[in-house]
Amino acid sequence: VPVVGFVNENKLEVDGQVSLQRLAMLGDWLDAGYELGNHTYSHADLHVVGLEAYRQEILDGERQLRPLLASRGMVPRWFRHPYLRAGRSAEDKIAVAEFLNGHGYRIAPVTVDNGEWVWAFAYANVMNKQPDTPDREALLSRLRLGYVPYMLNKLDYYEAQSRQLLGYALPQVWLMHANELNADAYVELIAATRRRGYRFVTLDEALQDPAYARTDGYEGRYGPSWLHRWAMAEKKPKEFYAGEPVVPGWVLDLAGVESE
Repeated sequence: VPVVGFVNENKLEVDGQVSLQRLAMLGDWLDAGYELGNHTYSHADLHVVGLEAYRQEILDGERQLRPLLASRGMVPRWFRHPYLRAGRSAEDKIAVAEFLNGHGYRIAPVTVDNGEWVWAFAYANVMNKQPDTPDREALLSRLRLGYVPYMLNKLDYYEAQSRQLLGYALPQVWLMHANELNADAYVELIAATRRRGYRFVTLDEALQDPAYARTDGYEGRYGPSWLHRWAMAEKKPKEFYAGEPVVPGWVLDLAGVESE
């Protein structure tokens, strides 16, 4: 499956120093044929830190990434907004996009947004905080078995949104993270997606679809799917967005979070 891994460089550091072992993990990723992009230095929230600090976060997010890619004849070209928060005004969105463009980046959108991170928090809490007992394994198994259908239901929802808004099934961009849950469930998730009739394409190929040139109509505090941003630009009614699958309450409880 072609993927782009988005790096927060502060996670390369141990006690304020870059860990060569962690940096080597990124090298392994590239050597395996995958790509890496910039996700800011510390997963900064544009809507909290403001434009100037955010620009610095972008630059600090490529201190190791740019030379690492250069050693393989590559340059960083993808940027993903943390929390998918791209600006609370048209002016801010334009300012960030122009800054990124000036440094060779293209913004990577997300169409299949989801609460995968909640499932991952729950899985990590059970794995790392509970004693190794049959009950613990049963709970981990329950999370894995619930996670894959949840992600497929999200995929179905956004495919339906695409057909309703665009009139066809969009090449989607799917958000997920490197974590313990996907280490254990990713193979089944991919297999189940293929059983749905999907094939996997590069980010470059997906973004060739003309829909990705549509206007981003969202200027609120959160970070919705680009499909919903396009729908907002067309002023779709509230009913258009109905029916999105949610993370079950028992998973929220295990994750220790109140909501997605």
